[in-house]
Amino acid sequence: MVVDSAAGKEIAMAVVRAIQENKDYLSEVDGLIGDGDHGINMNKGFTMFADKTAGKEAMKLDEALRLLGRTLLGDIGGSMGPLYGSFFLEMARTAKGHESVDGLLFADMLDAALAKVQSLGNAQVGDKTLVDCLFPACQTFRGAMGGSGDFEQALEEMKLAAITGRDGTTNLMAKLGRASRLGARSIGVPDAGACSCCVILCAMADEMIAVGK
Repeated sequence: MVVDSAAGKEIAMAVVRAIQENKDYLSEVDGLIGDGDHGINMNKGFTMFADKTAGKEAMKLDEALRLLGRTLLGDIGGSMGPLYGSFFLEMARTAKGHESVDGLLFADMLDAALAKVQSLGNAQVGDKTLVDCLFPACQTFRGAMGGSGDFEQALEEMKLAAITGRDGTTNLMAKLGRASRLGARSIGVPDAGACSCCVILCAMADEMIAVGK
């Protein structure tokens, strides 16, 4: 399976719709140990991207991800704007110049996004952040590509790893961000960033499978 870069807008819009559909859930989770505005802010940024691209019938993947990243970087408040903005900008940079995306290129895109996110927030696995979702998703995807080499199957395995990583944050104590002030009281609630990261990765994977050939 390969994904035509010309399907960039469809892939980005699938992520937009997923965030819009989950905005209340993300804010509800965030409200348990945070400000409660995660879903609101995410929905704002992704919807702004949708508005900016409303008149464009098609966009290459790197173009769509670059505009999405710049929109999130400039228009979302708090820590998530820079993190997710940089996440998509790194994916766009890695995809630039490619007319199609295969499994190995997508693995590079994921790894670049992870490296940038970690360089900004210095988050490690176990800190109860989106890294607890993103890291295992990246590792699982690359491992699957190194095994079967089946792009579609690797995306399915990535989704399962992202879900497991997200759910695993429930039993962690927050070490970074506002929730870290709660100490042990942050245990028992999933991390909102890990939840939104899971939404993004799963939506992206599903759409890539749908448009792949």
